[in-house]
Amino acid sequence: MEAAGGGEAAGIAVHDFSGQLGEQLVHFHAMRLRDSLFLWVGAAPALASLAVAMCNPRDSVPVSASLLGDPSDPAAVSLARRLARKTKKQIFVSYNLQNTDSSFSLLIENRIKEEMMAFPEKF
Repeated sequence: MEAAGGGEAAGIAVHDFSGQLGEQLVHFHAMRLRDSLFLWVGAAPALASLAVAMCNPRDSVPVSASLLGDPSDPAAVSLARRLARKTKKQIFVSYNLQNTDSSFSLLIENRIKEEMMAFPEKF
């Protein structure tokens, strides 16, 4: 697993990293904004999906929506919802991988959590 640098300008922290998950090399791009996080996940440059999730003080399940892409594919929405619950921030997720099965999604989420533990200031 490889971590790459990033930059910070005008309160935006950028962090790029990647990981070999099973047979696939997956790249991650995180942009920490003032009160939110944008996370791109993919193997090649694309923006095929976009979802948003945020915590709701009246419910334990974060509110979420698919903004771009196939609304019947739950990968981006599910990941955004889980990360919103963990970080208590508004989360935007662009999930651009063909493999959306739950065991692979768990590998993706674990790689993100591992990076969050190593570089909390970037998230």
